[in-house]
Amino acid sequence: TYEAGADLGGWDRRELERNGEGLASMSCSHLEQIRAVTPNTPAGCEECLKTGSWWVHLRLCLTCGHVGCCDASPGKHATKHFHSSHHPLVKSYEPGEDWAWCYADGVMLEPAPRLE
Repeated sequence: TYEAGADLGGWDRRELERNGEGLASMSCSHLEQIRAVTPNTPAGCEECLKTGSWWVHLRLCLTCGHVGCCDASPGKHATKHFHSSHHPLVKSYEPGEDWAWCYADGVMLEPAPRLE
């Protein structure tokens, strides 16, 4: 399932499906960067917790464990983390959600990839 405001890197899920570019048909070329990570700040967005700010939804970096807020949040820390670290893959850090986003390829992966 997709929630309103889910990070799609500027893509609209309905538009992708309408154009025949279904989410399942796209691929990510960065899966080798996935690591067995532990969330650095399980209580919330690392930067928002430091500054006392707030977030809408959380994303977990699958390379280093950084927890950042989504693009609907004022800080947009998950995207900022990608731009500064070049770690391309995040997964939703929301209960009951099982999807990931590759910033580099602009691809949503559902379910989220897991280490074998």
